Amino acid sequence: MSWSVMLLDPPDGALSSVGDALAEVLGRNTVLHFVHSGPALLETLRVGYHYDLVVVHSGRGDGRRSGLELLHAVRALGPNLTLLAVADEGSVHATAEAVAAGANDFMVLGPDLRARVATLVGKLERLLRLHAQHRRLNAELAEQHRIIGASTVTRDLVARVQRLAPLPRPLLIVGERGTGKELVAWNLHAAAGPPGRPMVCVNCAAFSDALLESELFGHEKGAYTGADRRVQGRFEQADGGTLFLDEIGSTALAFQQKILRAVEYGVYRRVGGDRELRSSARIVAATNADLPARMAEGSFLPDLYDRLSFEVIEVPPLRERPEDVPALAWHFLERFAVEFPALRGRSLSEEALDALLRYPFPGNVRELKHIVERAAYRPGGAWITPADLGLPATPAPLPGGGFEAQVEAFRARLLDDALARAGGNQAEAARALGLTYDQLRYQLRRRSR
Repeated sequence: MSWSVMLLDPPDGALSSVGDALAEVLGRNTVLHFVHSGPALLETLRVGYHYDLVVVHSGRGDGRRSGLELLHAVRALGPNLTLLAVADEGSVHATAEAVAAGANDFMVLGPDLRARVATLVGKLERLLRLHAQHRRLNAELAEQHRIIGASTVTRDLVARVQRLAPLPRPLLIVGERGTGKELVAWNLHAAAGPPGRPMVCVNCAAFSDALLESELFGHEKGAYTGADRRVQGRFEQADGGTLFLDEIGSTALAFQQKILRAVEYGVYRRVGGDRELRSSARIVAATNADLPARMAEGSFLPDLYDRLSFEVIEVPPLRERPEDVPALAWHFLERFAVEFPALRGRSLSEEALDALLRYPFPGNVRELKHIVERAAYRPGGAWITPADLGLPATPAPLPGGGFEAQVEAFRARLLDDALARAGGNQAEAARALGLTYDQLRYQLRRRSR
């Protein structure tokens, strides 16, 4: 296993020997990264570089700031970091101070340093392995939530997310269903700070107003029938991280009034509680509703819109960025093959890619994902064909002419679409249309006359 270690070395280089001993004990795959100032240490951690172990001299710090102060700052940036404090001399008081400042353990420098480091690593091994596992999971999560696409529209979207991520202000993400609004929220969260901070997602459309209030704010014991204990709300769980409120446009005015203060000031009360609580969670909301229209008709609070829309991020529909379709299709196919190894080896044919590029995707990226996964699962050869995709027929414009001609054209379109979805199976197409097999055959004969 490879290990990544960050050491804040004082001006006299006191930690160079500690680095050598750690590399020897942890193995030749260990990567040591030395920094020589507190600001350099904190900035490196702040931008999200992942380390398994951070070492700080609790007595000397960086020569300008105390080691205890820097331990506090490192722990605030990385709640899950394994943090080691070292000192020239040890005492119960020095150890207690270092641990109170955030260190996981304390080591005294001196003779037999390798043996001391080996003992320390043995004590911290479980923590180190848990952190390495956490780092791998974070990397997998980042890959899973990576925004895919090379179009100018997508590159601009990614650049905007990177620009807005560090700003501790509420943001509103808008776009059609299936465009990837939650994906944008995950990227805002990941780019905003070091890993380990909570990301909490709530689909507001999945709850009644009463349940949504309890879901977000939590409730006290006895707040209502069945509330037999205090329960944390999502605002509390997301403290220090990001709270993603999906489908915010589906909430009622009464609830919008209740959430307005929490969005603006970060304060709220649990249901049934009388104490005001505070959350530092950054609010990111999303909707596919036309909020300006909702405000005009009186079903969405202008004040809440103003608080949420420090900036509005528009996620474009897939039909406006067709250059992204091949990259997304290959991405979903590769991910599906990782989940189901038996399906590895299947590839998208040029004809299948051409069919995908011609399709308008009313369901956007989510629909593309489902189409590709279904195609990969269907029995067939190495190449996924247009027939495997099972794309609905693209509607053609109705012909000119009178009423009868347009009815016949619409009837033909229904038949073609049902047959395409059924892969040419007439019995299945008949069931989809609510017809008997004989009725479908009659309609097909009638059309061919």
